Amino acid sequence: MFAPVEGPNCLNSFGQSVETVQTVAPRCLLLNTQLKQGVNEKLAARTRNECETFRLDSLSGLASPTGQFAVREMNSAPDEYDSPWKEALEVYFRSILEFCFSSAAQRIAWDAGVEFLDKELQEIVRDSSLGEQRVDKLIKVRLIDGGEEWILVHVEVQHQPDSNLPLRIYQYHHRVRDRFGQRVASLVILADERNDWRPDRFEEETLGCRVRFDFPVCKLLDLVPTAQAASKIGQPSAMIILANWAAQRTRHDMFERRQWKWDLTRRLYEAGFSRKDILELYRLMDWLMRLPEGLEREYKQQLKEYEQAKTMPYITSIERMGHEEGRQEGRQEGRQEGRAAGRLEVLREILLSNLEARFGEIPMVLRDRVNSVEDVVELKAWHRLAVTCPNLADFERATLA
Repeated sequence: MFAPVEGPNCLNSFGQSVETVQTVAPRCLLLNTQLKQGVNEKLAARTRNECETFRLDSLSGLASPTGQFAVREMNSAPDEYDSPWKEALEVYFRSILEFCFSSAAQRIAWDAGVEFLDKELQEIVRDSSLGEQRVDKLIKVRLIDGGEEWILVHVEVQHQPDSNLPLRIYQYHHRVRDRFGQRVASLVILADERNDWRPDRFEEETLGCRVRFDFPVCKLLDLVPTAQAASKIGQPSAMIILANWAAQRTRHDMFERRQWKWDLTRRLYEAGFSRKDILELYRLMDWLMRLPEGLEREYKQQLKEYEQAKTMPYITSIERMGHEEGRQEGRQEGRQEGRAAGRLEVLREILLSNLEARFGEIPMVLRDRVNSVEDVVELKAWHRLAVTCPNLADFERATLA
């Protein structure tokens, strides 16, 4: 009978602590079991192969005379939060602001459009001596009362508190005001997992001279219950908040992450999101909730079957374009190009949908121009123009510049 290798305890599907069997080679799975001899022999044979992955036939586990067991599969690549949040703020700035800072959002004249001041923000960042920053966006907005304001939105996505955060916010705020002579509202989104970390001010005192700077804070952990309800009625920011929360809480349990990813994906269809939002939110959620290769294949197959049943092949049809193009090449380079082509197609679809939503019917000449863009960076820049330009003519002029 195969003796389990010593390792950390895990929980089985009934929440009970069980022993673990750990493969000795890198990239192999951590297995937990209290099964009978016949199944153990199968596990032992697999663990002798240093790089073979033991894969469950279903999320529930492999059936055995003693019940079911669960596998905790580790993701080889670290999770990424910063880049998805940067794009989320560009695409869903209004939705995120309304959800996180409703009083500020109510004062903005959204019909006047917003302008992302990436160049101006970079001038501030280059001068900063605080090291690598998190997710920052500087946005120009018009107020309902006719005034103009700049909003500095800072998203802090990390797993440990950062004692430098209040100072960083204060310095950014001061430098924007000093460099450009503009009033600025500094809004901070805390997307970390520490419920007790809630910095909302910077204070400093020297020889009787005192400085205090208060800034509004949104703690995403507080919004999870509200986001659960809002995600079911078509609120985009709620989906992003839940994906961020689920990615963090399942960092060490890829099976639970797969369940959460499927649940949130299904909500995209059941909550009545538009095709454009389904594609965009899926891309952001997929970015935040990365899965190991085996579980990703199972998830994609389940998604394919679900879309076929609902006759809504939004995601799989776009991805198929990329995969087919990659297969035609028959080489690794071809597969990479295929995936890139699929992503370009998604970005073009979303860009055209944004333009139609804002300006109505899009001339065929402009459609052809959009569909001819082969650069992801350029398409992202056009996305920003699509949500900030006041009319279609300005958008066309800006993209020709």
